[in-house]
Order: sequence, then C-alpha cells, then structure tokens
Amino acid sequence: MKPITVITLLTLAMQGGHMGSRVVASLLALSLGAGPMQIGILIASYSIFQLGFALIVGRISDRYGSRKPMLGGCITFGTGLLIPALYPTLPALYLSAPLIGVGFVFFNVAAQNLAGTLGTAAERTRNFSTMSLGYSSGHMIGPVVAGLVIDRYGFGPAYIVFAALTLAPILTLTLMRALGAHGARSEAPAGGAFDLMRLPSLRRMIIVSGLVTTGWDLYTFYVPIYGHSIGLSASTIGTILGAFAAASFIVRVALPVLTRRFSVETVLAGAMVLAAALFVPFAFIEYVPALLALSFGIGLTLGVSQPLTLNLTYNRSPAGRSGEVTGLRLTINNITHIAVPLAAGSLGALLGIAPVFWASAGILLASGWLTHTDRAVK
Repeated sequence: MKPITVITLLTLAMQGGHMGSRVVASLLALSLGAGPMQIGILIASYSIFQLGFALIVGRISDRYGSRKPMLGGCITFGTGLLIPALYPTLPALYLSAPLIGVGFVFFNVAAQNLAGTLGTAAERTRNFSTMSLGYSSGHMIGPVVAGLVIDRYGFGPAYIVFAALTLAPILTLTLMRALGAHGARSEAPAGGAFDLMRLPSLRRMIIVSGLVTTGWDLYTFYVPIYGHSIGLSASTIGTILGAFAAASFIVRVALPVLTRRFSVETVLAGAMVLAAALFVPFAFIEYVPALLALSFGIGLTLGVSQPLTLNLTYNRSPAGRSGEVTGLRLTINNITHIAVPLAAGSLGALLGIAPVFWASAGILLASGWLTHTDRAVK
C-alpha cells in the first residue's frame, strides 16, 4: 500500500473521532444543562492547548520524521475519548477536550508534513487532495455515527466507539516503522517560527487559512445548537453535518480537475464567495430537506479550503521548514478554534443565531478577497 494511502486512512480514523467527539461533547453538555457560553468554552478547549504544541511538532517532524509524533498523538487522543465515556459529567468533558485536541494536533501536523514530503511538487498537489479525502470522510462519518449511537445507546457508548477507532492508527504506526523515514532533516532549522510571517505571500495564505477555518468552525459549532433549538434529533443533526462532509468529499475528488482548469487561487476565492452567500439564509430555515441542501452546498464550497490552503502554504515554505510552516498555519487556525466558539457563544447569547451566520459570511468574503489579492500580486 502506498504511503499516502496509509496516511489518508489514518487521517480518516482520527478525523472521524475528532469531529464525532465534538458533536457528542456539544449534545452531552446540552443534556447536562450547559448554555451556549459554556459550550463555547468547551469547544474552545479542544484547541487552547494546541497553540504551543503545533510549532513544536512541526520542528520535530522536520528534524526527526513524523511517525513518533503521530503515534504519540493517537495514544493521547484515545485517552481523552475514554474519560467522558467513564465519567459523563461537565468536569470530565472539560478535561477530555484538551487531551483530544493535543493528541489530534500531534497527529495532524506530523501527518500533513509527511504527506507534503512524498514526491515532487506536482505529486504534492495530488497527495494533499488524496489526504483531504480522509479529512472529508472523517467529517462525514464522525457526526453521523455520533448521532446514531447517541440516539440508540447514549453518550458513553458513542465515546467508546470513537476511542476504539484509534486502535487501528496506533497499531499501524507501531508496526510500520519505515513510515518514519520520510521527511526527516539532518539539521535543525535556523530562525524563529514567526520570522516566517515576514514572507508576504506566505503570510497572506496563513491568514486566509485562519479565516476559512473560522467559517468552518462557526458552521460546525452552531449547527448542533441551531438544530437543538428547533427540536431536531441528534441523528438528524448528525445527518445535516454529514451532508456537509459528503459534499466536501465530492468536491475534493473533483479538485484536481478544477485546479487544472483554473488557478488554485481562483478556485479558492470563488468558493469562499459562494460559501458566504449560502450562510446568509441558514438560520431562517427549519425545513430539514432545505437544511440538508444548504449544508451540502456549504460543504461543496468550504470543502476546497483545506487542501488548497495547505497546498499554497506548503509551496511557499522555505526549504527544510515545511513542518514548521504547517505548525504555524495550524497555530493560527487554533487561535480561531479558541476565539470563534467563545465569540460565537457570546454573540449567540446576546443577539441570537442569525448574526453568527452573517458574521461567518463576512469572514468568508474577506478570505476570498485576500486570496484574490494574493493572485494579483504574484
């Protein structure tokens, strides 16, 4: 089996557990009486401890390879999932979320850097598109499985299912020691990580990555809250999120064709503008088929963001510092993972759900404009 195929399958398992656990955590917290602000703090805690680790993992994978950081991340991730399975309380959720987040960032930074080191620049585009199928499959499977298991068996069994899913990555990374040979460097990089932000084109793409992550987070954070507010079941909410993920999978299959026909920057900018338009009416609709259609459309547009921003930032990385750039990109993204749930919780509590979706539309428009600007100055 090709290394990129292995990486994609491992990513599917980890992303499925990550996204599924966020849905379980939100709905369990709601069932325990938590309000939007408390849920915002909970979801933000998935990312708050990742800020310092992303850059460290990037440097480690640049210097020593990616297998061991990926393996350690999987073990930490699985441990975090077991805590609320055994103790389904709010304190357990607040302990679990940071462990899940730290484990995921160790796996994620190292896996993305490893995918980028496989092959030439032309092959790299295909590798990132292939890897992104693992992310979108996990986005699709995780929420759907979470909703179905919660409705039938409860919250604890849902966490146990996702914890069991991490066993396959742990065993694979333990046995496939050759995977660690990819991406190692003989010397540590010179200079600080934030010196990379002085490179204008790289800086723009890292900012764009953070903005589109904000739009993605607002969507996945508020769909469960909105669905709960209009009386939808957990499985229906999971299906709506699953439609979003299914669309992101479909568009990523077609992405190499789109980027050959148009430039990467053109595809990304156009998709963000369309996504902004689809966010505007979401919070006024309660008809489930219409919500599924909107969710699918948003998935088609936001689905291009991760592989394209990852590809653009990797291609702008200085030699030997791709892992560091990946870590920096994810550090900026994690700042939005922390800020967005907190800000969205406050905004939602103060003004209601609709302004949150409108704010997301404005953020996506800004990311489209910055991407167009990057293309214009190249």
